Amino acid sequence: MTTTANHVGEQESDVSRDRSEAVRAGQASDATLSPKFGDYFHTLYNVARTINSSLDVMQVLNTIVSSTTAALSAKACSLRLLGPDGKRLMFGAAYGLGAGYRAKGSVDVIHSGVDRLALAARTPIYIADACTDPRFQYPEQARKEGIVSVLVVPMLVQDQPIGVLRVYTAAPREFSAADLALVEAIASLSALAIENGRLYERLNRNYQAAIEFINREFD
Repeated sequence: MTTTANHVGEQESDVSRDRSEAVRAGQASDATLSPKFGDYFHTLYNVARTINSSLDVMQVLNTIVSSTTAALSAKACSLRLLGPDGKRLMFGAAYGLGAGYRAKGSVDVIHSGVDRLALAARTPIYIADACTDPRFQYPEQARKEGIVSVLVVPMLVQDQPIGVLRVYTAAPREFSAADLALVEAIASLSALAIENGRLYERLNRNYQAAIEFINREFD
């Protein structure tokens, strides 16, 4: 029992440290952060408007990753969804990543410490250098792609993880409190869009099945 408690305590401490590192630059003054707020609000508005106006999930996801990359002046952004068995993160959308990196291989939760921790703790996890951090599954591919810092934010539906949103930078970077708030908000909107898309598909299938049944019965 003591060993388990110590392990849990160490994990919680790691999560707290990762989040603190991610927002270390967030201690900047409001005057320093305020120029970003207008751009961030505009980004959230565009993402929300796209979600509200389109039933095309891929269009929504592509808007999300491109808008996130632009707003944060990052190298790239990607979105991955948990597979049905919860063991693998499947590709959803990406912006700014080369085809070679996207084809690097599967992202397995058990082997990707940063994703596993973000999903389990339901909190953002920050990696200062993906090329040297053992929690990153593909450090060599990250080096070839020119990836340095990474922010991983879980996407949640009713507090249950359905995937992750990742932000990649080409130079060492610490994320401010405003950066983190933006990515968390976008991750929440992403989860909503995906869940709405899944619901629409289920309703559409049920509707089509009902129409087929009626046609058979009354033809």
